[in-house]
Amino acid sequence: MAIYLTAALKFAVAGPLDLLVTSFMLVATVVVTGASYWYTHFLRRSPGRTFLYGQALFDVALITAVVHITGGPQSDLTPLYVPLIAVTAVLMPPASTGLITALVGIVYFADVFFGHRTPMTAQVALQLLVFVGVATATAYFASRVSVMGAEREALAGELRQARLEAADVLRNIPTGIVTVDQAGHLLFCNPAAEQIFGFKERHWRGRPIMPEFAKIAPEFWAAITATARRGVRAMRVEATVRRPDRTFPIGVTTTTLEVEPAGEPRVTAIFTDISDSKRLEELHLRAERLEAVAELSASLAHEIKNPLASIRSSVEQLGRAKRANPDEKFLTSLVVRESDRLSRLLSEFLDFSRVRATECRPLDLHTVAGAAIRLVREHPDCPEGAVIDLAGGATPLEGDEDLLHRVVSNLVLNAVQAGGKSARVVVRTGRPGPQEVPGGAGIEHPVMLTVSDNGPGIPEGLRARLFEPFVTGRVGGTGLGLAIVQRAVDAHRGLVLVDSAAGRGTTFTVYLPAARRREEAA
Repeated sequence: MAIYLTAALKFAVAGPLDLLVTSFMLVATVVVTGASYWYTHFLRRSPGRTFLYGQALFDVALITAVVHITGGPQSDLTPLYVPLIAVTAVLMPPASTGLITALVGIVYFADVFFGHRTPMTAQVALQLLVFVGVATATAYFASRVSVMGAEREALAGELRQARLEAADVLRNIPTGIVTVDQAGHLLFCNPAAEQIFGFKERHWRGRPIMPEFAKIAPEFWAAITATARRGVRAMRVEATVRRPDRTFPIGVTTTTLEVEPAGEPRVTAIFTDISDSKRLEELHLRAERLEAVAELSASLAHEIKNPLASIRSSVEQLGRAKRANPDEKFLTSLVVRESDRLSRLLSEFLDFSRVRATECRPLDLHTVAGAAIRLVREHPDCPEGAVIDLAGGATPLEGDEDLLHRVVSNLVLNAVQAGGKSARVVVRTGRPGPQEVPGGAGIEHPVMLTVSDNGPGIPEGLRARLFEPFVTGRVGGTGLGLAIVQRAVDAHRGLVLVDSAAGRGTTFTVYLPAARRREEAA
């Protein structure tokens, strides 16, 4: 439309043919402009290659007609070809730009030489060179802009992908992450943090969360507060989470993050439940103590057993003497009986000190458990009404059958003794679930043995020292049964855990590797 108006204003004297061509140009311009607007705005379609070619051809025809009517090579409107070529170079590929430029050159050359019968002049040649130069320069810069735009789109896509991946990682990692601002408002909280603290992010997002932290985990609140006030880049502490259902430790690392140079820094806390690591640390310390006690027990047992045997033999001979009176015979029998009891106790000491996995071979833990249960049923301390069930299925592993037999028999015997006449014990073998083995245990392809009873549970004061030698909650017990269990499990590089609650029974869980390590098998 602008091109048409420009041409109309250039007419000083218009002939009939010029008026006819001008009117046709007006109608064509209105129709093409309306069709283009309807296609792009009402149909909301992006201009494609065909649309751009059609628009460019129409513009070439329109400008050529205007230039022809207004004087051809002498026309002041010849530069209208320049914006046409420039726009074409921006919107279309270089090859298409070359075609349109060639078409402009051909129609302009034809109009000059055949429409107006004008000879070739420097002005016409310069005009053609200008067309080529504009097309080349604009196409080059347009291609660079296109490349930069593509690179920007690629970077934006990579940034979006990185953000999605980071968000996915933050949602799925087992480590809790919390971010708060200087005022203590919750800005971010991943699902692991929700699970550790027991609240939902949607209930606290944008609200003051620090009072809740102070109530649930005071040390955690203190670490965030200190980091925010002092501007410390990183702080590592241990905190205790106190929830209504349980209490457990967490390891916390806090740091500050400055989003804007002039803005207030935010505090991010990264934390994880360290209950398993603490538990494993206690187990390792317990194993070291048992090893030291075992060495001491072996030394003492050897030093005591030989003199005790001599004392027993001498006293027994004195009791058999003809001149011994009844009181002397009674005293000698008492000494012999107590010597025998001490000898049995020393034998248990030696058994405790000699717990070693000496002969490891493939076996079925389920079969070993069945044999141990049959032995316990014949034990004099097993009540007649005790019920012992064996659950699970075949559980192959490599281990010392004698040691594993002692593990099961000791645990089952303790269970029936704790349950009394109405004891009900369930022994189960199998493979644990993926989240059942404590993290950091380092047990490859673990198998599991559980022994559960319906007894009164283990007192809180006794539970922490349960696997130590000579610690027992039963009258007449030596306190070496569970210590032997611990050492036998340690000999297989396994773990033994206990869960007990007053009035709800006790469950011992043993995790063992299904196969020995290569260096152990060598």
